[in-house]
Amino acid sequence: MSLVLTECDRTFVSRPGGPQNGTFTAPSFINPAGHSRQCIYTFVAGQRQRVELVFTSFNLRGTPPECIHEYMDVYSEVQQPDASELVNSPFGGRYCGPIPPRRRISLYRALALGFYTDKNTSYPELFSGIYVFINDSTYEIGTPVPNTPCSFTVHAASKKQGMIVSPTYPGAYPKDLSCTYQFLGLAGQRIRIEFRDFDLFFGGPHCPFDYVKVYDGADNESAVIGTYCGQQRNLVLYSSESSLLVTFVTLQRTANTQNRGFKGIFEFSESFVKLDFIVKNDGEHIRGSECDQKILSKKESSGTVYSPNWPFPYIPKIVCRYFVYGMQDSQHLERVRLVFGLLDISKGNPKEGTDCPDGYLKIYLKGQETTDSYDKFDHEMCGEKKQPFVVVSDGPRLVMVFSSGELQGRGFKANYTFETEYRIPGTAAPDGTCNFTYRSGSRKKGEFNSPRYPSNYPSETNCTYLFVPTPNEQVTLVFDHFKVRADNVNSTVGSYGVSICQEDWLEMYNTYKDGTEKLVGRYCGMTAPGPIESNRGASGVKIILHSDQEGVFSGFKAHYTFESVKSIFGDCGSNVSGAESGVISSPNFPQNYDGPERGLASKTCNWYIIVRPKHKILLNFEFFAVEGEPSARGCPAAVLRLWYTVDGPPLELCGEKQQTDKWQFLSEGNSMRISFISAEKSVGAQGFRAVWTEVSEGPYCEQFTCAKSSFCISMKLICNRLDNCGADDQSDEMNCSVEVPVDPFKLVGVALCVGGVLVLGLCLWCHRKHRHRRRQIARLRRNTVGSSRRQLSTSGSSRRQHVCDELGERFASVDSV
Repeated sequence: MSLVLTECDRTFVSRPGGPQNGTFTAPSFINPAGHSRQCIYTFVAGQRQRVELVFTSFNLRGTPPECIHEYMDVYSEVQQPDASELVNSPFGGRYCGPIPPRRRISLYRALALGFYTDKNTSYPELFSGIYVFINDSTYEIGTPVPNTPCSFTVHAASKKQGMIVSPTYPGAYPKDLSCTYQFLGLAGQRIRIEFRDFDLFFGGPHCPFDYVKVYDGADNESAVIGTYCGQQRNLVLYSSESSLLVTFVTLQRTANTQNRGFKGIFEFSESFVKLDFIVKNDGEHIRGSECDQKILSKKESSGTVYSPNWPFPYIPKIVCRYFVYGMQDSQHLERVRLVFGLLDISKGNPKEGTDCPDGYLKIYLKGQETTDSYDKFDHEMCGEKKQPFVVVSDGPRLVMVFSSGELQGRGFKANYTFETEYRIPGTAAPDGTCNFTYRSGSRKKGEFNSPRYPSNYPSETNCTYLFVPTPNEQVTLVFDHFKVRADNVNSTVGSYGVSICQEDWLEMYNTYKDGTEKLVGRYCGMTAPGPIESNRGASGVKIILHSDQEGVFSGFKAHYTFESVKSIFGDCGSNVSGAESGVISSPNFPQNYDGPERGLASKTCNWYIIVRPKHKILLNFEFFAVEGEPSARGCPAAVLRLWYTVDGPPLELCGEKQQTDKWQFLSEGNSMRISFISAEKSVGAQGFRAVWTEVSEGPYCEQFTCAKSSFCISMKLICNRLDNCGADDQSDEMNCSVEVPVDPFKLVGVALCVGGVLVLGLCLWCHRKHRHRRRQIARLRRNTVGSSRRQLSTSGSSRRQHVCDELGERFASVDSV
């Protein structure tokens, strides 16, 4: 059988008066030897035309992406329709399998398809499609730039509005392309571009491959409004002035992308909002928007915002957004206070379901714009309001959306203030400074913290916390977390005191009605303050947090409680005077001390020791174990405070004293105060025992001079079984006669034993005497007559019984002894 081969190339040409569309299918032929066959389909449009081609079916027998035995090559950028020139045309992609190429529109007048196969047969069902010769005026955006395929200049004088499309929209756009669209308006005009379809290859958030870049000016030296790729919805852009530049760039790459490009409309107009109302309120126009603006804090700055066209009536049917942002970084956090002086927005005719059916001003206080939650506004205002009213943001962001509706009004005017947001519970100072007050009349208990806790507090900050109880109350403060920067940390005693806390610190004071203050302590590092209870005579407690300009830490968190005033001695203290020595110990010692009763914030013991003038007090801790660790976490649950200086703050003690440690303190005057306080979170420990002694320091001593410490103590304290000379001096207890300590329980036992022995001896003596007497009576009976016997018997029965006889009868059981 002979094989007949037919030519398979086809050409479709647009001719005047001829058909402007048609169909095409795969060729039909038999190829039993499996020779390579290539068929070229060429589509040639007429003058000022382009070719649009759409595949209606496609089922080539190759396997993508290799497509070895059968495939379709697409060329949509053909400048010369000659098939021999296809090798010089940009390649538009190779396709096989069941998925057809997407719609194609030629960049010039011609478009070509190359069908290749080495299969035995080819038949029309392999692919089919339709073609249309379309007018290319759609792609002439303005005046063409010479020697470019897709760049144009658009003058407002000749074309005030029109369409902007990518070079081959809606067909897949070509690779390795660069197009520019320059819009030049008249004075006072602005340009608006609305992209109604936008589909570019997405190479990443910064659009490193294909992109559209829009400049707010006539050339690419102008400020950039934005760079866009991927798929965009509702992309509407405005120029700030009378010129705008749009660039469209695609890169040469092997990826088989088939994105559509973009389609939009543009307009030159003098009626767009003028931006002078933004400039005069220290705002910044958001490039690309009609009238959106942002106002950024310059650290606690303030200013005024207006409606568009203020003080004249606003323009109908516009939407302007105001983004008012306070500072928010590692060192600053602000909120926005907005005070409206006037508001006049046309309300329109009432409608069910909305209070503002025409124009409105919506205010967002919680940063809803970050999630595009514009339907979740906090305030919606319209109508006329002449009385001032205030709104405050919940964080550093406040957003307003002004929609003018169809009716006109005067608009609004408001003053904004950026004030530091400390995130501290309590009554803040009206001037916005870091001063907070806690009054018993407002709340009996609550929490307070360092600025922005648990985030780091800011540097160069001073915050004051004032706690004010009623006259019959005291306030208790307990710290739950504490971390304040301290560079000069002493790992032995912790970060406590003025000499150590030189960078950042927290100070606590007792305050008094006469305006005086008494320092309780300065704290830093990890050394948390111990629980504090305001003095009975104090009007309250003040806390000051100070930070310098260097690094910062997380700060502190604490809680306060106002309770009824206690005795001057607290729950378990006393007043000691007129004595020369004594012992002070924690409650229940040597058993564990306990915390406050249920429902109370603290348990306090205050001891006041006063000795004779010109004498001092020596306090020696023999045992000390109070929960806490000065070098690691301070004394947050329980603390002993010792006032032994004349004017200085107390010493704060907790932790555990080792047996070899010497803990003794000498007062500067003749008085000393000791305060032991445990908080409700205390778990208890054994506590402490301390010996105090009235001493005088040379050079002359008429009493007893301690051998090592040289203290002068009373002679009455010699050999009293207390070390009154100090921690490392036992000279007052040396050379004392050794006496066995008398235990009262043992003394009672010995007395009982001795008494029992005496009674037993007396009974034995009486019993023996009674037995001897009976023997005498028996002898008399044998030697006397019957009458004498009767007389003697009568006499014996009538004589009174002796006590020994009675005892002998009672203890008759000891006859065997």
